[in-house]
Amino acid sequence: MNLDLAVIGNCIVAALVDRRGRIVWYCHPRLDGDPVFCRLLAEPPAGEDEIGLCDVVLDGYASATQAYDGNTAVLVTTLSTEAGDAVRIIDFVPRFKRHGRLFRPTTLMRRIEPAAGSPRVTVRLRPRFDYGRTRPSQTRGSNNIRYLSEDSALRLTTDAPLSYIAEEIPFVLDSPVNLLFGPDETLAASLERTMVDWLDRTRQYWIEWTRYLAVPFEWQDAVIRAAVTLKLCSYEETGAIVAALTTSIPEAPDTGRNWDYRACWLRDSYFVVQALNRLGATLTMEDFIRYITNLTAIDPAGELKPLYGIVPSRPLGERTVPWLSGYRGMGPVRVGNLAEQQSQNDSYGSVVLAAAQMFFDQRLPRPGDAALFGRLERIGELAAKVALLPDSGLWEFRGRQRVHTHSAVMCWAACDRLSKIARLLGLGDRARHWRQEADGLRATILARCWNPTIGSFVDCVDGQDIDASLLLLHEVGFVAATDPRYLGTVAAIEARLRHGDHLFRYATADDFGLPDTSFTICTFWYIDALNAIGRRDEARAIFERVLACRNHVGLLSEDIAPRTGELWGNLPQTYSMVGLIVSAMRLSRSWEEAFWRG
Repeated sequence: MNLDLAVIGNCIVAALVDRRGRIVWYCHPRLDGDPVFCRLLAEPPAGEDEIGLCDVVLDGYASATQAYDGNTAVLVTTLSTEAGDAVRIIDFVPRFKRHGRLFRPTTLMRRIEPAAGSPRVTVRLRPRFDYGRTRPSQTRGSNNIRYLSEDSALRLTTDAPLSYIAEEIPFVLDSPVNLLFGPDETLAASLERTMVDWLDRTRQYWIEWTRYLAVPFEWQDAVIRAAVTLKLCSYEETGAIVAALTTSIPEAPDTGRNWDYRACWLRDSYFVVQALNRLGATLTMEDFIRYITNLTAIDPAGELKPLYGIVPSRPLGERTVPWLSGYRGMGPVRVGNLAEQQSQNDSYGSVVLAAAQMFFDQRLPRPGDAALFGRLERIGELAAKVALLPDSGLWEFRGRQRVHTHSAVMCWAACDRLSKIARLLGLGDRARHWRQEADGLRATILARCWNPTIGSFVDCVDGQDIDASLLLLHEVGFVAATDPRYLGTVAAIEARLRHGDHLFRYATADDFGLPDTSFTICTFWYIDALNAIGRRDEARAIFERVLACRNHVGLLSEDIAPRTGELWGNLPQTYSMVGLIVSAMRLSRSWEEAFWRG
């Protein structure tokens, strides 16, 4: 098992499919649900059979190819034998408009077609419940198999012979067969008609969605795939955005750095909103603001947590699942995330920055108004209060707290943006109030987070160390890219954190020791910094080499091993896909420059 995985989904559920067409991860009935297919984290002991997957085994298998069907979330895998037999597997999760609203059933659709010769296949469907612990019982209907436990029920509807699937018997595939797997519900029309209709309409939905993206001239395929992937990481029922679709894929081999990312980090969500806004896909921002509105309504006077469940009223907690061996046997497998209990003060700035465009973008049917500003002011008041208090920081240190520079700067950004919004709304008194708060914070940060001895900003007040988040000082407008202090910071980060083409988060030991892999978004921040300070050619060259680290369908996980280029960490990581989009937009030649001038 490796991270050569493709994602399919519909903004309610998602699944991961490996290069041989095995569905190895599928949480039901939503993105953070029970992984009914959990093979990704269920490495079987030697000699034991695999569990938690949906598989098509081709007799005489020799090779596979896999790609998305154009600019869609429809995946096509072709398995071939040396004798020339081949099958084509088409996987998707339905998403299209029906009866004036989006149709997003929690259903996996799989069509298996003969592509050449007389292929002989075995279809294996091995769902599990309760994170792989419970093997369901089966009952058969006329064209379905129901998988049952005390608490769960799922149904496979198929036009393949049920005995062949239930008993995993090989058969010759001489015509297409269809598998629909999901809720225990009956179909209103024939399976063949439903499959063909839903496949066509899902294709058309994604083609229509991507055609309106404001993509750069260069690297269009990479940007489009990243945008579709970010969209699939949003949970549209509430407006939440998950940091990744998986849990417990380690950041580096055998380190215990295994975390559940199927939750909504306010910080990560801001970066996703920023990237999609650049492409003109503003609906995700509007949905996220709805999520924030409901979140603050739960506890209007309370401090923000750094992350919430995709249904924000439910606490996350954190537990381990000892009966799953983990990715490549590298447990533990964690469910939930204790970072929920941390103080991460940059969250306040992330929320305000994510919402700021609502007030300035004239394309929006419902722009930001005084009511939204009032809710943001309450967040700003908390930002001003905690800006210079110790927290766990954006790297979520579990064993220490400091007054982190990044957190303080993001609180400054909250106050700065509130001043600008108030001025736009004609609220002079509030504009002056927030400007005073912002200016006071900025003066303190400049005085105590700049270290003249090393010629760089540092990671915390009166500190000696650096981290990659300091590259964002220019991004959020705290200092100019031409400021000698920013140039000195970039130089210090290069000297201490760069490993080849990749950037580490920091170079000091944390709760688990020294980091072993680079954090991919940091490399993109470095690329953007190089571009901002005038080293554009160097930035483009590094960007191209980082693009080469994507997997076979264009996805990035959280981390990269600098020496091997291997992907590690949860996948697909929204942070990483965001970095790809933003860097591509900034580095690409303009359409005019490229198309007309050559």
